[in-house]
Amino acid sequence: MRELTYVARRTVEWREAPDPKLQSAGQAIVAPLAATSCDVDSSILAGHGFIDPPFALGHECVARVVETGDAVTAVAPGDLVVVPWSINCGTCERCRAGLTAHCTAVPYMAMYGAPIGGNWGGLFSDLVRVPYADAMLVPLPAGLDPVAMASASDNWSLAWRLIAPHLKARPGARVLVVARGSIGLYVCDIARALGASEVLYVDPDPEHRTLARAFGAATAETLDPIPQGYDIAVEATGRVDQLALTVKSLTPEGICESAGNHFRPGELPLLDMYLTGVTLRVARDNVRAHIPDALELAASGRVAPEKVVSHVFDWEDLPTALPEKHLKPVFVRVED
Repeated sequence: MRELTYVARRTVEWREAPDPKLQSAGQAIVAPLAATSCDVDSSILAGHGFIDPPFALGHECVARVVETGDAVTAVAPGDLVVVPWSINCGTCERCRAGLTAHCTAVPYMAMYGAPIGGNWGGLFSDLVRVPYADAMLVPLPAGLDPVAMASASDNWSLAWRLIAPHLKARPGARVLVVARGSIGLYVCDIARALGASEVLYVDPDPEHRTLARAFGAATAETLDPIPQGYDIAVEATGRVDQLALTVKSLTPEGICESAGNHFRPGELPLLDMYLTGVTLRVARDNVRAHIPDALELAASGRVAPEKVVSHVFDWEDLPTALPEKHLKPVFVRVED
């Protein structure tokens, strides 16, 4: 089989690899059909990652189940499934607590798309081994488009977690979104659908701002802090200076979720945060625990994740099209 391999800044190529084989009765082999780049992939391709190439890339896809072990009961060959980005067993103490990004059955930070916590391959591959099929794979609900939901492995479900639980606890909250990619746009869509009274989306990209306005958000090119302006804030830029501006706009006891990958250091206004009483969470997502709820919202018709898909490319175009700058390209393989 082939796996798309990151080899240098803005450079990827197909490389041959052995076909994955089942290694236990609880595993599955899947074939990605609609795969997309995560916002962090864009940083890696731009040369801002912290892992040296080469390595197999990709950690967001909807796939077709090709083969399952005898002990697998949740899915069967032929099923369409969402493949979560992190590897998790589903049975350790942390997995049972919903902390699926911190599974103790595998090396710490085990994931697809980067050789962290072992080499698990990438989801821009012809075939992928899923080590814990029942724990990891989530059937795609009937009627949902695999292209629209290619990001359910990470960014779509992460966006749900960044905003949905907070709006449930604070109905009608005012929401600030400071972003550079798909995560922030998904948050805008979800926030309005779940009853935010106001959404401000901040992004220097005019096309992104146009899309945010289509989701009912007000927009701005840059952020001038609005003291005590917003109840909930989501920062997804990976830039500490933008996170600092974001937390300065929170109401007393406001909540800020930071989904940016902070590869570069910086300083936060800790005294201001202390005086306001800010809750700040900076974290990778325990995505497997949130995929079902995120898919349920997508299936409700109240949101439109397909609008964030900027381009649809053929699977064979991955080496040339992936390094280009696109908001949310989806690569589709035609089934035989």
